[in-house]
Amino acid sequence: MTRHKLGFWILTALVVGNMVGSGIFMLPRSLSEAASPAGVLLAWAATGLGVLMLALVFGSLAVRKPELTGGPQIYAKELFREGSLGSLLAGFMSTWGYWVGNIAGFVAVITTFASYLSTFFPVLTSGKVWLSVGGFTLKAGNALTFLVCSLLLWGTHAICLKGIKGAGRLNFIATATKVIGFILFIVIALFTFQNSNIGPFLAPRTNDSGQTIGLLSQVNAAAVATLWAFIGVESAMVFAARARRKQDIRRATIAGLLISIVLYVGISVLTMGLLTQDQLAASQNPLVDGISAAIGPVYGKLLAGLGLISLLGSTIGWVLLSAEVPFQAAKQGVFLRSFAKENDMGMPKASLWISNALGQLLLLSTVSGSISAAFDFIIYIATLAYLVPYLIASVYHLKLIWTGETYSLRKERVSEGIIGVLAFIYSAWVIVAGTANLKTFLLGLALIVSGILFYPLLLRNRKTNSKTV
Repeated sequence: MTRHKLGFWILTALVVGNMVGSGIFMLPRSLSEAASPAGVLLAWAATGLGVLMLALVFGSLAVRKPELTGGPQIYAKELFREGSLGSLLAGFMSTWGYWVGNIAGFVAVITTFASYLSTFFPVLTSGKVWLSVGGFTLKAGNALTFLVCSLLLWGTHAICLKGIKGAGRLNFIATATKVIGFILFIVIALFTFQNSNIGPFLAPRTNDSGQTIGLLSQVNAAAVATLWAFIGVESAMVFAARARRKQDIRRATIAGLLISIVLYVGISVLTMGLLTQDQLAASQNPLVDGISAAIGPVYGKLLAGLGLISLLGSTIGWVLLSAEVPFQAAKQGVFLRSFAKENDMGMPKASLWISNALGQLLLLSTVSGSISAAFDFIIYIATLAYLVPYLIASVYHLKLIWTGETYSLRKERVSEGIIGVLAFIYSAWVIVAGTANLKTFLLGLALIVSGILFYPLLLRNRKTNSKTV
């Protein structure tokens, strides 16, 4: 049974579906807290340019190194001598970090689904205490949210096990629906935009200590948040082994990125004109609250319904991607052998079960605290966990250009070299921006480094394989 069944449109839908997931619903609030309107626009400009460079790097590598599949982290092993322990360790650690980032990604999508579902079922935000033991208090809303999130996770799990083609089509339908709906939102917001809501264009921001944050620091803070909006741009590359044509990977990546940029920038900026800054900062559902304030609560509920459809599709895409990453890495010998097991439909069954079980553990964050607090905690850790593989892909791309491998024209090496350098600078810049909050950076780093605990299992697998041969 061939797995090469994903065409251009399904791959594009995976890119857009994974990029335009939870971020588009919650980022307007996060950005209003991090920066002034000027800082937000500059952050979008910097992030958009940087991610475009990364997309071009991903597309180039997919065509030049089609045998390396499963995501940008896989290139880490190619930075060392083939078959060396350094190559094995680099491939394993980068795959571990990227995999964990993916799991945190679909947890963020699922928690946002529960947030929007609360528009129809307010009981999900109920503060009624069900249980109180010592310092732990279980509220009705938190318990029901955890139940809803768990049902969505395992329902998606069942869909994915039935095959990539069916899951991909469901994702495509949900993505097409969300794109149409968000275009309508942008049109409505253009006609109902209130300049008075957006506030001073260069308004200062303060940190937790009450100190004023300058424009550059605001851009740095907003850049880490806006990067989350573009995580998933490499989705077509992750599924390269299942693509009908390798050329479609590059085309789908660029097309998906451009569609997502238009939606993200339009919605995040226009939402700032639908709500006051205080309302936006306090909102659990910024888009719904914004459209409700502009044209009425009925339309807010319609938008919440669109959000639910959108997030269902995104959940499918993220769960598929999370399982595919360690599955492809295991097939290339840089991850635990058990992850390479697949079912009769060609789906990575072991990887799906393990990834979703870990996602279930992360969903425990919804048991205490608000949904937005859980989202904020996950978003920064996952973002930093993603940055290392992005940086690795840029470095490997520059290595190919430097050595001339796969290149025949000098002019081509020069043009792609400029792109590679810009992608590298961007990835490094956002990592530096992330260190402004040392605790967040260390938590993200801890997620990556924790993989070393399982590295001995990979070495044991390798020794067993050598003895068998």
